[in-house]
Amino acid sequence: MDAPCAPGRLFGLVDELTGYPRWMPLAHRVELAEADPDGQPAWEIELRARLGPFARSKRLRMVRTVHEPDGPSGPGGGRVRYERSEHDGRSHSPWVLDATVIAHGPGSRLEMVLHYGGALWTGGVMEKVLADQIVAGRERLLELVG
Repeated sequence: MDAPCAPGRLFGLVDELTGYPRWMPLAHRVELAEADPDGQPAWEIELRARLGPFARSKRLRMVRTVHEPDGPSGPGGGRVRYERSEHDGRSHSPWVLDATVIAHGPGSRLEMVLHYGGALWTGGVMEKVLADQIVAGRERLLELVG
């Protein structure tokens, strides 16, 4: 996504998950959680998507494993990575979110990649719902920085 703002402004909206519900409709609820033993910050997240009268939701504990506020393009841009890290002793499907903000022309560019290794959000209908949530999130994020 290209945005008409400085890279630091855009990075400030993606480097901490608590603010995601302001712009990403999929992030229904996000709360700061107890940090990992290595000190990495963590969040409890409830993802929710609606399909007509039905809703599908998922709770995740995500840890910020990379935080480079002066990332690939120098001051103002940045890179952040969140990875699922549950503490219940069970095996869970991976969720990984990478976001990189760089200076681009007179503004900035956000490149975001979400990897999900399970089956809950896959399948034609849910993939369409997820794609719609992403488009809506991009539009809201542009409104916030515009």
